[in-house]
Amino acid sequence: MNNISELRHKPHLSVSAINDYIDCGFLYKFGRIDNLKPDFEADSLIFGKTIHRVLAYFYQEKRAGCIPDLDVLTDVFNQEWDYAVRDNNIKYKKGHDVNTLLNQGIDLLTAYYNDIPDNNFKVLAIEEAFSFNIDGLSIPIIGVIDLVEEDEAGTIIITDFKTSSKAYSIDDVDNNLQLTVYNMAARANGYAEREILLRFDVMIKTKQVKFEQYYTSRAIDDEKKVIRKVQQVWEGINKGIFIPNDTSWKCNGCSYKSHCEKWFDGGN
Repeated sequence: MNNISELRHKPHLSVSAINDYIDCGFLYKFGRIDNLKPDFEADSLIFGKTIHRVLAYFYQEKRAGCIPDLDVLTDVFNQEWDYAVRDNNIKYKKGHDVNTLLNQGIDLLTAYYNDIPDNNFKVLAIEEAFSFNIDGLSIPIIGVIDLVEEDEAGTIIITDFKTSSKAYSIDDVDNNLQLTVYNMAARANGYAEREILLRFDVMIKTKQVKFEQYYTSRAIDDEKKVIRKVQQVWEGINKGIFIPNDTSWKCNGCSYKSHCEKWFDGGN
């Protein structure tokens, strides 16, 4: 079994690193090469991590044969959110604060608990670390799969938990790089001979919160496209090509914005 802490201490790429490089070369460089301290932690990032911890607890209990009541889940969220607020320098979006996100988290978990399909899937793994290699990379791709289940027919279901401000489209799901990498990871780590389905469990932070599940799958051609893309990312990193994307919609909420502004002003 892989240990994610040990994997992260060795040279590697991850889905978040790949996406950071594609979105903005400076985001990758400042955080992963220069190791600069971020100005803050975005509320959406800390909120999402907190939800993840609560759902991990839920499935740990389910695997042990004891599905917790909703009140237990919301109590766990209260406790985890309290820890997160205390331990992180959080920047809140306009209209957000500690209490509004606390209430939103409870509402989202309530929607999840009430709407999650009642199935007999067997829980195989929770927060399962992985590592695998592809041609053209001297380092592995690593990560953590939120949930691995098996249905009655023996199909493997790989699930990632998400919180989102809007519902996903079919194209969002079918073209998602993360799910393609997870499919590759599953095939490289013991499930190559099994049928694999991929799923997003999405808690949607609209005015009326809701929960939706999205299923998809991947073919070999999908994996080939991702391999080519990752190879180009790795080549750019090795050549020291880091291009700032200062027109991105993400800039206003970027925790490295001050470092970026310093560079544009002539700094290193």
